[in-house]
Amino acid sequence: MRTVRFLLAATVMMALGAFAIAPAGDDKPTKKRLLLVTDSGGFIHDSVGVAEEVLKEIGPKNGFDVTCWRYTRDPELKVKDKAGKETNELVFTKYANDFRRVTGVSVEKENCGRINKDTLKNFDVVLFFTTGNPVTKEELTDLEEWVKAGGAFAGTHCATDTLYNTTYGGLVGGYFDGHPWHQKIKIKVEDPKHPAANGFTTGSEITDEIYQFKDSPYSREKLHIILSVDNSSIDVSKGKRKDMDYAISWGQQYGKGKAFYTSLGHRKEVWKDERFQKHLIGGLKWATGEAKGDATPSAKRAND
Repeated sequence: MRTVRFLLAATVMMALGAFAIAPAGDDKPTKKRLLLVTDSGGFIHDSVGVAEEVLKEIGPKNGFDVTCWRYTRDPELKVKDKAGKETNELVFTKYANDFRRVTGVSVEKENCGRINKDTLKNFDVVLFFTTGNPVTKEELTDLEEWVKAGGAFAGTHCATDTLYNTTYGGLVGGYFDGHPWHQKIKIKVEDPKHPAANGFTTGSEITDEIYQFKDSPYSREKLHIILSVDNSSIDVSKGKRKDMDYAISWGQQYGKGKAFYTSLGHRKEVWKDERFQKHLIGGLKWATGEAKGDATPSAKRAND
């Protein structure tokens, strides 16, 4: 009986000792869960595979667990012929073949998922590098409500070439209206204190496909512009905007959540550029609340 008591006491002491060894507050912080979506129902960029590789490498180093979905539509949809009749070929099968041909990356079942109110519970931030219509109308509503409730949304490059004629434009902040310049340009940093300004200073040069945006919904009355094009580095006569306002990156408060966007990321070389990586990570950290930064619309800041 004494032996049993001794063993029990020893066990208790060992347990207490184990608790004593770990200092208070030593728990590692939980990483934010990032979902990268590269469903490309329109133009497929050959850089999406590199984007995955880069984010999987730098994400964990910066506090993000990264999940990548290459296809987020109904896998049972069938291809329609020119007359609008369904064929026996699945949209997914054709898409997977095209995706692999352009990117060199295959699309398997584990690379697929649907964005809705149930799956969004598993993530802290959703990053779109998309074209076409990666979600249904109902799924878009789920995404918007999730952000308004405190979620974080981000988009890069062609995320503005996505879901035209929907309310998505208000979430991402603008719609693509062509890329008059694919060249080296100079960047103007409009808010150097913003986390997404990391990596760049005014006058920094970068070569990429530079977007212009439709007059609506893009607006400095709603968006906090972080980076823009130094117009002295481009031929502005090639652009469409009368105001010659060519923003590159912005953020906005969206309900209780935040949305961040950067138009950079067309070229593989840009994704491998540490300056762009710092810029993107800064924007993601701002969107998730990990880093502080202003969200005041630029027009209001200019008038203050």
